[in-house]
Amino acid sequence: MSNFRADMFDPLTLVVFAALGVMSLTVLSVFIFKLLQFSRLGVGKRQMAEQIINTWLSGQAEAAMQQAAARKSVLSRILHAVFTGLRARPGETAYAEELGRQTAISELATLSDRIRLLEIAVHAAPMLGLLGTVIGMIDAFSVLAQTQAAADPAALAGGIWTALTTTAAGLAVALVAYFLTSWLDARIERERNLIEVLISAAIHGRVDQSARQQG
Repeated sequence: MSNFRADMFDPLTLVVFAALGVMSLTVLSVFIFKLLQFSRLGVGKRQMAEQIINTWLSGQAEAAMQQAAARKSVLSRILHAVFTGLRARPGETAYAEELGRQTAISELATLSDRIRLLEIAVHAAPMLGLLGTVIGMIDAFSVLAQTQAAADPAALAGGIWTALTTTAAGLAVALVAYFLTSWLDARIERERNLIEVLISAAIHGRVDQSARQQG
């Protein structure tokens, strides 16, 4: 906007804008961090885990252990824990399942790390924007009350417009944070479901697809 001026905003409103700017940068940095983390931990890379499971179920226990140990993904570490439990106590599947569950809890906690910051932005950004609007409206009507002459509708409208911009900015930050959080949560949930399937397959074997279809 060509006629935009910084002095149109109350100092407190500028502080709110600065806080929203910091919040938006935090949301962006957390999202980039999570993308890099998910890539490093192999989130969603099911094929590698399926290969390890196939090796294990084909009777090549040592090769499966080596494959799981060689990879640094979430699924491979969980499978390695399950395999370790099965080999340590062959007759106690509950022990292997518990090892896998404990490892899964630890890995999922790592995947959920810092997502709380995005959730805070979803709830805090609109409230912060509303605070800026209230401050701006108070300032606009305060100036109006001190004016002895008739109020200028254009000036009043400009003050209200200035105040409402913080709400719009807060909602924009919150919407972006909400969609990013939902996308990350969906990936973690898919990983959780896949973990359960792979632990069950490693301990009890795969479901016979043909038998399931006939049933």
